[in-house]
Amino acid sequence: MFSKVGLKHCPDYRKYYYDFLIIPLEFLFLYWLYCWHALDNKRLFWISSAIYLGSFAPHLLLFKEPPLVYSFSYVTGNLLLLIMACLEFFKQIQTEKILHFKKNMMFYVNSGVILFYIGTLPFFTFYGLLLKDLHIWNYYYVFFLAANNIMYLFFTAAFVWGKPNT
Repeated sequence: MFSKVGLKHCPDYRKYYYDFLIIPLEFLFLYWLYCWHALDNKRLFWISSAIYLGSFAPHLLLFKEPPLVYSFSYVTGNLLLLIMACLEFFKQIQTEKILHFKKNMMFYVNSGVILFYIGTLPFFTFYGLLLKDLHIWNYYYVFFLAANNIMYLFFTAAFVWGKPNT
């Protein structure tokens, strides 16, 4: 809402609003969810958060315009999130929780996160290059919209079918 109304007269700042506030908050929240609660590894949370926040340094210090890779911090955040999602899946597989995956909230969260964040990584990474060929960009954009909706359906399923503390 703030982006739509508050930055109505300054549309150039929307990119910075999302790149430096909204997206980092999303990643930090997901790191907290995975590390602090699902994996019960607070040290991993602090290390991954420091790496992710440190990945903004090249963007802020070296690049005046977006480089070939649209956002180094986004790629770093996605790769860290992929590691955490894989660790969570391995944790589920190694216990009997895999037999009761329908009741496991993190199974649905994991599935949605992997589909959206990892699935749309090429779209956001090479956004500038994809804009040069609108035909390919349109396919990625449709996948982005579908993956976003499916991710939120997985999150809804986690609350409907999943049980807390699983």
